[in-house]
Amino acid sequence: MDGQVVSVEGSKGSLSEKMPGGISIAIGDAGVVVERADDSREQRMGHGLARRLVENMVVGVTAGFSKVLLLTGVGYRADVKGNLVHLTLGFSHPIIYQLPEGVEAAVADQTTIKISGSSRQKVGQVAAEIRSLRPPEPYKGKGVRYSDEHVRRKAGKAAAA
Repeated sequence: MDGQVVSVEGSKGSLSEKMPGGISIAIGDAGVVVERADDSREQRMGHGLARRLVENMVVGVTAGFSKVLLLTGVGYRADVKGNLVHLTLGFSHPIIYQLPEGVEAAVADQTTIKISGSSRQKVGQVAAEIRSLRPPEPYKGKGVRYSDEHVRRKAGKAAAA
């Protein structure tokens, strides 16, 4: 603790986060205790946020977070070289995505990307940015999607007749 900034260190690295105002954090034998100054709406919201931020930091530096993306489509593939992800997503040019510091990517086969890191926010942001390059479309299901995402398919115009 350094004022309102909480720092957590572990085997996967270190994270620090500024807590909302009016929230006090105490570190004891039983664990981390998050308390609020009063029961106003803003304090209750900040209390839940602070509790979840501390929990995510502790889990992140001990176990880490990961997300898996699947590429569905003919010719769609991914490759990782250092901190660059090379994506072929059906455009006329390959897409090169640079990973931020603290986030790693691995490609199991050419259509599966596993993004991992200690910060839950960064891992989710990188996964969302890569998905936004070619989101799944509802007619054939082609695109980049999360492994646990279900793409709702539509019938084409032939079924409407």
